[in-house]
Amino acid sequence: MTKLFEILAGLRMKVRESSMPPELESKVTSMLDEAERLAGGSLEALPYFEQIAKYSEWVTYLPWNTRTHDQIDLVHASEILHKNHFGLEPVKDRILEYLSVLKLQTDKGVDIEFKNNKLMRAPILCLVGLVGTGKTTLAYSIAEAMGRKFARIPFGGMSDALELRGQSRVRPDAEVGLIMKALKFTGSKNPVILLDEVDRVAEHARGDIMGVLVELLDPEQNSAFTDHYIDFPFDLSEVLFVATGNNTTNIATAVLDRLEPIQMPSYTDTEKIKIGRDYVFPRLIHESGILPEQLVIDEAIWPKVVRPLGFDSGIRSLERTINGVCRKVARMIVEGKGTSFHITLDNVKDFLPNW
Repeated sequence: MTKLFEILAGLRMKVRESSMPPELESKVTSMLDEAERLAGGSLEALPYFEQIAKYSEWVTYLPWNTRTHDQIDLVHASEILHKNHFGLEPVKDRILEYLSVLKLQTDKGVDIEFKNNKLMRAPILCLVGLVGTGKTTLAYSIAEAMGRKFARIPFGGMSDALELRGQSRVRPDAEVGLIMKALKFTGSKNPVILLDEVDRVAEHARGDIMGVLVELLDPEQNSAFTDHYIDFPFDLSEVLFVATGNNTTNIATAVLDRLEPIQMPSYTDTEKIKIGRDYVFPRLIHESGILPEQLVIDEAIWPKVVRPLGFDSGIRSLERTINGVCRKVARMIVEGKGTSFHITLDNVKDFLPNW
């Protein structure tokens, strides 16, 4: 029993040191008082004690009043976006427009700490396009450009709205929802949260999940989003949500009404050559442990690398092809067949994957 009282003392300290609202702090303190009474009783009360302890820990983990400061520097943001992505100018422009509004409000002395939430509503971007067009990676770049923490919530195959909203604590196996888990992971009240593949939820749960998304994305409702497990409103109005989808057919109209759809273009062969040569190739060489001077690809080879089989709207096939070349060169270096390799039209068949 001494161990239980030590756990309770630690929880009380966490509650006092946290920045949770006073109403919630009073509620948790009362629950801890009840847990302390149970700790001195029979062993049958231990499961209830564990529930109280788990809940108390969770509410202290959440960033009730903790946020990162935006890097409101358009030059820096533009450099990040152009460094990580080729093209996609409409998407980049929309992000820079939002940062411009933040900067103007800051310069004029508007309360940047979001005490007046209506002044600082974040846009909800929805990147729509075929696989491999850069939707997910662009969301990472948005967070990096703004200096915000990042979390990703995958919707592919999601079969229950309670995965988002959490489960009531009356259930013995109750879990916190993915939204609250994302906030705990980032430790920030204003992260960038990627809602990935919102059009690929399970068909039988589509209606319920879209209903939660409406509340989650509506600026008039998400300032008091309530997770069933936490059972206390949390202000999500400072979160920058970014949604992705292959198409909008399976996204409810009510959800689309709260999004700003941006069509991700398919890449031409010319664009893919630049992306492959200047973006993908340097990254994959580094990941393979190969030095840049150990693998050189002639300019004339890139059209064959870009389209070994046929047209692909995204760059997934391009990445796989370049990765295959890097793996083959890495093996040849390890086996002592050479220290550097130059791929030309004469030897390209020895390096490109064979299907």
